[in-house]
Amino acid sequence: MKIICVGRNYADHAKELKNDLPTEPVLFMKPKSALLLPHKPLYYPEFTDDLHYECELVLRISKNGKFIQEKFAHKYYDAITVGLDLTARDLQRKQQQKGLPWEIAKAFDGSAAVGEFRPVTENTDMGNITFRLDKNGETVQNGNTADMIFPVHKIIEYASNYFTLNIGDLIFTGTPAGVGAVTVQDRLEAYLLGEKLLSVDIR
Repeated sequence: MKIICVGRNYADHAKELKNDLPTEPVLFMKPKSALLLPHKPLYYPEFTDDLHYECELVLRISKNGKFIQEKFAHKYYDAITVGLDLTARDLQRKQQQKGLPWEIAKAFDGSAAVGEFRPVTENTDMGNITFRLDKNGETVQNGNTADMIFPVHKIIEYASNYFTLNIGDLIFTGTPAGVGAVTVQDRLEAYLLGEKLLSVDIR
């Protein structure tokens, strides 16, 4: 199982981090060891002083595929949820300044929190999925897939040109504006279409 992530997929988020808008999807990977299952706490990593949350829609791949055309992409996933792409922002900036890869800032143990999955049906409108993140009871991020630069099916097409998609793989589809820092004792709660599917306590 692998975790494919999309960066800078919401214009407002790219702007808040002072990044240029991409002309094609920006992909990076997280290993299986990054997965943080529902109802598990995250222990604040010792190697960062600036841990950030990034709430995202997550797809679960249900069919093996390579070179998938956008028009057939809907056949390759069966469930969605919300997830947190947890980021050591200080390490990321340091690596970026040196022109180095930033997996140490994005792919560490527990950095990919995922909620409970909900099935995708023929009535699911992937172009209008709302999600949000609350920190300590206050909403800090609101997202809608309608605002994606690259929609879900385009992401699947693009990613499958480079990586074979396998059953059980996860795709984090990008975060909207509003990312920010967390501290020990914070509680993060993520909602998909108004239903709470993920809760993470920072310890």
